Amino acid sequence: MKNIILFIISVTTFLSCEKDTVSYDESKLSDLKIKVDHVVGNRALQLNTASYTNAVGETFTISQFMYFISNIKVTNKNGKVYTVPQDQSYFLVKEHEAATKNFVVKVPEGEYTKLEFMVGVDSLRSTMDITKRTGVLDPANLTGTDKMYWNWNTGYIFWKLEGTSPQAPVDPSGNRNFRFHIGLYGGYSTPTINNLRTVSIDLSPVGTAKVITGKTPAIHLVHDVLKGINGSTNISFASNPTIMVTDFSRHLANNYIHAFSHDHTHAND
Repeated sequence: MKNIILFIISVTTFLSCEKDTVSYDESKLSDLKIKVDHVVGNRALQLNTASYTNAVGETFTISQFMYFISNIKVTNKNGKVYTVPQDQSYFLVKEHEAATKNFVVKVPEGEYTKLEFMVGVDSLRSTMDITKRTGVLDPANLTGTDKMYWNWNTGYIFWKLEGTSPQAPVDPSGNRNFRFHIGLYGGYSTPTINNLRTVSIDLSPVGTAKVITGKTPAIHLVHDVLKGINGSTNISFASNPTIMVTDFSRHLANNYIHAFSHDHTHAND
């Protein structure tokens, strides 16, 4: 028995030492994955089929859900902040395309305790020459069902939620639709509403992200759509079936920054 106890102590000590002596090289960039799942309350989001209920008792289904994540920053356990280069820091997340809910950025090796990102497209990038807005930011790619750009208003839609509700009034198409298209960055030459919002998440309580060559940790986030329409302001489909460029849009923006939470971190994904 004594030998067994000594063996267990030795193994534990070895593992503890091995864990404590992991070497990070901050001059090297390695992969960090971010994964997002979408839920509505305590249920997985299902487009067009599942029925949900908001805080004011209205039922609804969701047909479309998309948003931009940009300007990603991470903070390591020593408090050092790394900002992902802007050209590598714009992602369009779409519920109907699973691949868009998993994306990778490169950061220096280290142990990260905080993740920060913007919901939307910042004013600098929004006003850049169109030739510098490529990939997911190219307005030509944001057409059809994935339209996330207002040609008539020359601006990106940061967060889009569409669906139907029996409580919504009948629209010109004869349906009871709701459309929430939240954008506006404060204006270029003429001031507008500024709905840019930054999300800051402390990773420590659930699991830090240890980035090192040969391993790709994955920060697993959850975005709760219900918290986007319920919050400091509870949104009613009956009263506000269409929310776009009016001042009321800021209430949704103030809600959905609290819709993101950290579920767990995979050590190597």
